[in-house]
Amino acid sequence: MAGCSLVFTKQFSRQIRKEGLSSISVIYGGERHVRLAHNVANQAPHLDFRSFVDELRSDDDLADINAEVDPHLEVAAIIRRAYEVRSKAPLFNNVKGAKDGLFRIIGAPGGLSSDSRYPYKRLARHLALPPTAGLNDVIDKMLAAKGTPPIPPVHISSGPCKEIKIFGDDIDLTKLPVPLLNKADGGNYIQTLGINIVPHPAGKWTNWSIARAMIHDKNRMSGLIMKPQHIARIYEQWQNKGEDVPYAIALGAPPIAVMAASMPLPQGVSEAEYVGSLCGSPLELVKCETNDMYVPANSEIVLEGTISVKDRGREGPFGEMHGYSFLDENSSQPLYKVSAITHRKDPILPVCVPGRATGPDETHTMIGTLAAAEIKQLLQDSGLPVMNVFTPFESQVIWAAVQVDRLKLAKLNTNANEFCNKIGNLVFRHKCGMQIHRLLIVSDDIDPFKFEDVTWAFASRCRPSVDEFHFEDVPAYPLVPYMSHGIGTKLTGGKVVGNCLLPSEYKGEQGWVTCDFENGYPEEIKKKVLSRWSGFGL
Repeated sequence: MAGCSLVFTKQFSRQIRKEGLSSISVIYGGERHVRLAHNVANQAPHLDFRSFVDELRSDDDLADINAEVDPHLEVAAIIRRAYEVRSKAPLFNNVKGAKDGLFRIIGAPGGLSSDSRYPYKRLARHLALPPTAGLNDVIDKMLAAKGTPPIPPVHISSGPCKEIKIFGDDIDLTKLPVPLLNKADGGNYIQTLGINIVPHPAGKWTNWSIARAMIHDKNRMSGLIMKPQHIARIYEQWQNKGEDVPYAIALGAPPIAVMAASMPLPQGVSEAEYVGSLCGSPLELVKCETNDMYVPANSEIVLEGTISVKDRGREGPFGEMHGYSFLDENSSQPLYKVSAITHRKDPILPVCVPGRATGPDETHTMIGTLAAAEIKQLLQDSGLPVMNVFTPFESQVIWAAVQVDRLKLAKLNTNANEFCNKIGNLVFRHKCGMQIHRLLIVSDDIDPFKFEDVTWAFASRCRPSVDEFHFEDVPAYPLVPYMSHGIGTKLTGGKVVGNCLLPSEYKGEQGWVTCDFENGYPEEIKKKVLSRWSGFGL
């Protein structure tokens, strides 16, 4: 929908009746307005998950599966294989155990596209970018709102997520077809790709994030709340007050909002406002039934209630983004009480099945890519000659390659020790560097989006020990396997900057010719070889 609001008049009322539209009451700028509510199907795919699914179908990048499929491992096995062979996104329209429309399941909505020409098409659809967009376009789009004023969301009186409401004894999470994602998992995970919405107790800001949640019993979930993420900081503030945390989880939220929730935005930045800036118009939110949280009005499913600051339950094991499901890993986590479920008719539950990056999933394509965007912005704002940053999927997005402009670097008159320590201190002490444990500083002849380029630079230009700068007093990402199950402290350290620049590069020089087809031969030779290639039978 457009971002503007219209003052309600008798003439406008006649227009509504004439065009067969419904009116939506909006509070915006302190005044009551009415907005035309067109058929939801007319909404742009980046603003409406149902339209996004339709867009994947029109792209021939979605498979409607109407045969009955079991949520006990079978659904997840299909999704996991879909990532790994780059197939169409599977939409399970007949999930075993679904009742009263609850629910269909879609897998890999943010995975790589089945169209090998445009592998990032699904991410592009999240952001209203052309299907030909590359990862750099995605990063630039997500950073586009940085220099614009935040646009607060508008609160509307109702929305598609209110079509069906379930309360009290009618809630039974154990009877929903919630999938078991991995044979080693400790339970069934309903929340892997929704938006967790929690407010700061002082009203400073409302945080949106993505954090997993597992069915605990009839009306409770156990959810991972882990430092140093913002949800943990907010939870701690409520705990200090001795009050349970009001929350909502929006499943099947607008795709662009899911991207913003995946981005490590600075503390105090409300993702809902950031989405408004990205879109150029306010996001439409509707109030929850049992607390004062507001959720995207066209979400597929909304879970709402309170997070206990006292009661905890077992959570995990869970097959995480680094490709492991450790058998000894189960923790005690806060319990989310579900006081209400509201949803669209015939709703769709989006599911992420994390694993090895041989088949990149949303934890790589979204979380990794958007961390790279924030790191790029941080380093450029600090005056460093950084061109691009990317977290290679093959590294399970634990690494980030930082591409620098050699000529601009030379003007800084710096050296590896000074430059790498400066970058490490900036990134590793900032929210955007939380999940990154290895920064690789590469030159402008290295494409950070090509893993073969990055590994070539790392293998051939980074001398062990001499070119490595270690950081042991910075926050770690506890989910990294060598932190959680390795030797040493688990919450700090384990981070390193690898200098993949030879000394001459700090002077802006390249004293070698790269030995490959692109760089090792004159243009006339390359053209001649290519023109005769098919004739050679090659």
